[in-house]
Amino acid sequence: MFAAYRPILSLLRGTAFLLAASGLHGLLLPLRGQVEGFSTTSLGLMGTAWAGGFVAGCFFAPRLVRRAGHVRAFSTFASVGAIIALLTGLLIDEYTWIALRAFTGFTMAGAFMVIESWLNEKATNENRGTVFGLYMMVTYASIMGGQMIVAGGDVKSASLFMITGIFFCLSLIPTAVSSASHPKPLQDVKLDLKGLYSNSPVSAVACVLIGVANGAWGTLGAVYGARIGISTAQIALMMSLVVVAGAAMQIPAGRISDRTDRRYVLAAAAVGAALCALIMFLFEFRTGTLVITFTAAYGAFAYTLYSIAVAHANDHAAPEEFVKVSGGLLLLYGFGTMIGPLLAAALMDWVRPEGLFLATALAHIALAGYTALRISRRAPVPLEAREAFKTQPAERALTPEAVRLDPRTKPETT
Repeated sequence: MFAAYRPILSLLRGTAFLLAASGLHGLLLPLRGQVEGFSTTSLGLMGTAWAGGFVAGCFFAPRLVRRAGHVRAFSTFASVGAIIALLTGLLIDEYTWIALRAFTGFTMAGAFMVIESWLNEKATNENRGTVFGLYMMVTYASIMGGQMIVAGGDVKSASLFMITGIFFCLSLIPTAVSSASHPKPLQDVKLDLKGLYSNSPVSAVACVLIGVANGAWGTLGAVYGARIGISTAQIALMMSLVVVAGAAMQIPAGRISDRTDRRYVLAAAAVGAALCALIMFLFEFRTGTLVITFTAAYGAFAYTLYSIAVAHANDHAAPEEFVKVSGGLLLLYGFGTMIGPLLAAALMDWVRPEGLFLATALAHIALAGYTALRISRRAPVPLEAREAFKTQPAERALTPEAVRLDPRTKPETT
């Protein structure tokens, strides 16, 4: 039995190093930028550039992989990631970093698509659920592990940039030495906006708004922590616990949504996230314990929303449309993450550091309001016609290729 998972475990080791590098670099840059006196707008643009590069990579990286092959393409993507990480440590300039973040987003999308397609090829119909679950565990653990490394380092030195480069290089080894056969060529990614909206207006709009909120927090959460004066270790813990709390709450929220109209759960979670954000905005907490507690509560609500929105969309879609719908919603989420950092940066400059939470609250209030409107316009899907809820990480580290690894995907689409 273990032998059947050996090639998958090898790929997951490479994935772990890649995601650790991404988590470390993504937290290090805003913290170092804050130390260097970069403007909030510039720090927000770094998040927008990353998201834009990632979405572009989802569309164009498959062509590069088909031309060069999976091993050479992945080696190129990871190598470029290492080069960029080292360059950001050498060239401390906000405009240079914005440009480099766009390239990082593109290369990360390509690298993830290669790994996800490879895992999909190795998975069988019998163990697909296990493989998908392992991949989700590695995704969460590695990103958080990379972020926590920042707590033990000095953001003012070049050492963390070098560690990031080392992790990118380590991700190369399992794939480079693998003797496993190459997977099938990557399929081109397509986005049918009209079809996605017709299938589920709530899910289409929700994924954009969730992307706005999560993109704002993921990019500028560390900047908020630095500006209110909590320690680097507390910032790293805060960023990690938001994701952990969201992951922990997905299962109970999902189970409730299996028993009622998912839109009620979506609206309630959006209201919960908005209330937590408004409390943070109004009370201006400055102690690490309070900040970490309330941001974790915020994450518990905010990071359940994407999974519920995708589940609601798939309730309305035919089984053979699962890949198209889920992949399209992931791209809409990506577009939202381009908008969020810019909105939050503007509010942080205009008001105070807590303007970040005002930005996320606006997105969640809009989501709750639109969901309530749609509840009055469309009947819920009958309980017997729904598929069971599945957790989905609301992270930019997944591409539409990961959808084909999901156990709900029909065999002929893998």
